[in-house]
Amino acid sequence: MPLLMSLRRAFALCRPFVAVLGLASAVVSSAALEKTVVFQSETEGYNTFRIPAIVKAPNGDLLAFAEGRKDSRSDTGNIDLLMKRSSDGGKTWGAIQVIWDDAGNTCGNPCPVIDEKTGVIWMLSTHNLGKDKESAIVDGTSDGGRTVWAFSSKDNGATWSQPLDITKTTKNPAWTWYATGPGIGIQIKHGPHAGRLVIPSDHNFRDEKTKKSVHASHAIYSDDHGATWQRGEAIHPDMNECQVVELFDNKGTLLMDMRSYRGLAQRGQSTSTDGGATWSAITHIPALVEPICQASIVRWENAGGKKPGWLLFSNPADPKNRRNLTVRASDDNGATWSRSFVLHAEKAAYSSLVVLSDTEAGCLYEIAEKRPSEKIVFARFDTKELLAK
Repeated sequence: MPLLMSLRRAFALCRPFVAVLGLASAVVSSAALEKTVVFQSETEGYNTFRIPAIVKAPNGDLLAFAEGRKDSRSDTGNIDLLMKRSSDGGKTWGAIQVIWDDAGNTCGNPCPVIDEKTGVIWMLSTHNLGKDKESAIVDGTSDGGRTVWAFSSKDNGATWSQPLDITKTTKNPAWTWYATGPGIGIQIKHGPHAGRLVIPSDHNFRDEKTKKSVHASHAIYSDDHGATWQRGEAIHPDMNECQVVELFDNKGTLLMDMRSYRGLAQRGQSTSTDGGATWSAITHIPALVEPICQASIVRWENAGGKKPGWLLFSNPADPKNRRNLTVRASDDNGATWSRSFVLHAEKAAYSSLVVLSDTEAGCLYEIAEKRPSEKIVFARFDTKELLAK
């Protein structure tokens, strides 16, 4: 079956499901959709690839990052940070480049950000002993802790500096689990904190009254082009993996979009007017349905040339299961999400969006077929239908 016909058939089958959930006021197909497998499980020396992140480098190349899990699909163990490059807009991808390998330990949660003023690509990541499981780290019973690291590239990802431990300034000693991203960071464009690099992050801490572990989100940021990093206040309770975006108000207002554990099957959100140091009360967004999973949100400048800009969002839009990966667009700073299309109707999980031009965007995302986390795929799509009235 031709690709376009199969896509239209898939979208048609999904329309009743979307309408019942009230996910969007308009569901459209993408006529120009190109998909390429970037990472395939049980190849290139790794059992599994997970946690995708993608940026467009200053030279125009696309850099796709992921965790390379050596021996299993587990979140812990021998995990390396990997990168692949595309110089043709995502149509083809080069060989794996290992950017951090610490023997049998866990180098995870890639969260890159580009400093547009210096051209440096910063990578924020986390580390723990390979033998320590997440549950033990959360409980505080592990042999080692979860630490935070930063390293950078000045040549569009060709080479990378040695990772530097920044845990002291970015992690409260009372926090146990810690993760950068997953996804990407941003650089603030407007307002009093213009130029600040901001990395969305999450952590766990123990509630002294209930003795239970609490999920929380936060941001870490740098005002000196990555030389030093500090943390903002926690957004809690029940918030987790998150992504941050600057709104189109020319004031530098930030929106944090978060994985929520409140049982609502909706994304949690909070805003900051001081560059990520403090955050507003948490609200939940009924239009952004989720099965408790990671999501992606990016700012799209002058999309289509008719609007100040759009927000693009992607996640598995199902209240219970990781499936139905959907891309949405908002032209009112996320108040409504009036445009959407289904990128992958079957099993899908984590994703990372990237703006390619005024008329094209891309998404790097995980899919499952015969086994979980089987592939990380890059889809390039024409947005004219997505944004059409």
